[in-house]
Amino acid sequence: MEKLSKPQIICHIEKSVNYSLFDAKWIPSSAKFVVMGSRPRGSGIIQIYEVSNGGLKLVKDIERSNPMKCGTFGASNLRERYLATGDFKGRLNMYNLEDPSIPIYSVNAHKEIINSIDGIGGQTVGCGAPELVTGSKDGSVKVWDPRQKGRPVAVMEPRAGDDRRDCWVVTFGNSYNSEERVVAAGYDNGDIKIFDLKTMGVRWESNLKNGVCGIEFDRKDIAMNKLVATTLESKFYLFDMKTQHPKKGFSYLIEKAHKSTVWLVRHLPQNREIFMTAGGGGSLCLWKYQYPEKRVTTDADGIEQGVVGSVLLLQNSTLSSQPVSSLDWSTDKQGLAVCTAFDQCLRVIITTKLNMY
Repeated sequence: MEKLSKPQIICHIEKSVNYSLFDAKWIPSSAKFVVMGSRPRGSGIIQIYEVSNGGLKLVKDIERSNPMKCGTFGASNLRERYLATGDFKGRLNMYNLEDPSIPIYSVNAHKEIINSIDGIGGQTVGCGAPELVTGSKDGSVKVWDPRQKGRPVAVMEPRAGDDRRDCWVVTFGNSYNSEERVVAAGYDNGDIKIFDLKTMGVRWESNLKNGVCGIEFDRKDIAMNKLVATTLESKFYLFDMKTQHPKKGFSYLIEKAHKSTVWLVRHLPQNREIFMTAGGGGSLCLWKYQYPEKRVTTDADGIEQGVVGSVLLLQNSTLSSQPVSSLDWSTDKQGLAVCTAFDQCLRVIITTKLNMY
């Protein structure tokens, strides 16, 4: 009986494609999603699918000259729903998917591949300008305002002569009014940095000893609350971001999640205490965070420090024999998600009973 009362991760639709899949995103307020990838001949592809009558209908097939690595709708409002993409040549493009033949915004953002992109400010009122952040193999993290052509509004990169580490993942957070905003970035050597865009300085940094593949705040449009970072060696770190101790930083827990690399983390939009991690062996794990009785304590010197809670594994499921490369929850229907894997399959999955948590 207990097994039946748990959430189940069900593969609702599975579709095989003839190209490498890197990212998938739901088109906000619709039953459609986009997938991005690379064709065998080296060109890029964006496809739009619609979920209808229990199956998938291909709505649009868009070929681009460069392979596509990542995308986001986060900097665009719900009326326009422009897709911003990062490609293998370091180019940042923004498309109106109604007419995607020519990007409405385009910039040579980086010298090498854009590994990760995130957007903010498009769908929230009073939380600052619409902005995009890109992280690249060239070691730099850049913030862009799509209303300003050509130049980034902020650049975070090593000083001349310093070691340039491959930036694998970026995300926005702490954007709870028009002034505050941070970017969290994870690097191939295990570095994790939080850049404060208000003060234009590093707010906090640490090293997790293994390459940081995935990073996400539980919600972007609130004061920093929790941050999950996933790593190469089958672990994720969950940081309580409410209280920063001057010496010890943020309190955290470490969880062994999958048998191999934990590629990504995605928090449920409807409940920020629930999140999914995806593993190198094609597995998904669904987690629930449980807060401690007290979130703050004081040390021997009377200085406040955070107290981290615990995580509970609600369910796990293996979808593929290959790594899951992306996952995106629907903001409209709780438990609905789209994911891609390196077996050249895209899958629509449904996670049941989430309203019980």
